[in-house]
Amino acid sequence: MMQESGDNTANRMNGRRDSLRDRLLVAIPVFNEEKYLERVIDDVRKFADHLLVVDDGSTDATPELLKKLAGRSEPNELHVITHPENRGYGKSLADAFCFARKRGYEWLITMDCDEQHDAACIPRFMQAARLDEADIISGTRYPANREVDVEVPQDRRSINRALTELINARLSFEITDAFCGFKAYRVSTLFNFDISVPGYAMPMQFWVQAARADLRVGEMPVPLIYDDPTRHFGGLLDDPAVRLSHYLDVFLQELGAGEVRDGDGDKSDGWMSCR
Repeated sequence: MMQESGDNTANRMNGRRDSLRDRLLVAIPVFNEEKYLERVIDDVRKFADHLLVVDDGSTDATPELLKKLAGRSEPNELHVITHPENRGYGKSLADAFCFARKRGYEWLITMDCDEQHDAACIPRFMQAARLDEADIISGTRYPANREVDVEVPQDRRSINRALTELINARLSFEITDAFCGFKAYRVSTLFNFDISVPGYAMPMQFWVQAARADLRVGEMPVPLIYDDPTRHFGGLLDDPAVRLSHYLDVFLQELGAGEVRDGDGDKSDGWMSCR
């Protein structure tokens, strides 16, 4: 678990505060988020100068809101990638990875647009990035030293717990929350990823590829927020048994795609394709 000591962190931050913020991109995948979009963007703009929204084929007022938000005379840059149809959460993140690499950012932070991720955590991710102790800083809603005092849909919590334990056992990680989308990534390491899983099972592919590349992984506690327990995955994935089986299939298929953490520590020659 990543922690920051006050004096140490302040010393490391001196002289780099502005340069890192200028080389940081915050990316937000959205699909039909007219209810939350404007508030989330306004909150993120308080802490980041470069924003990317990946609109995954929204059919509500999201596209019109994005045009309005992008047209404001703000000092912050708001970039938009638009999918002509819904392509999935994993595809949206893969596009964000590509955008961050092509534009030469140093760090990428991804977060959701349903107000389950608090933009006020962005400076803490930046502090952790400055410590230079990890390539992936993954938010965790379930740190080992914190009791869960928020009502979480039981199937989501149990599937997350089971798959997190599997990932740790098979990949030698020590994470506590495999499915938190609030993460920071060192952009120079994103060439290690070839994300081909377009949907919500993408993290199962992501963790295997991170292990294969021997990337350094840290966790950052973030608030556990579930204001809308009615939100769903859609289609067959709303069935917990189907969802768990699908996630396991993706994990095992990715494990079979190549050696994980080979003995000589060499990194994969894979690349993050921009489909």
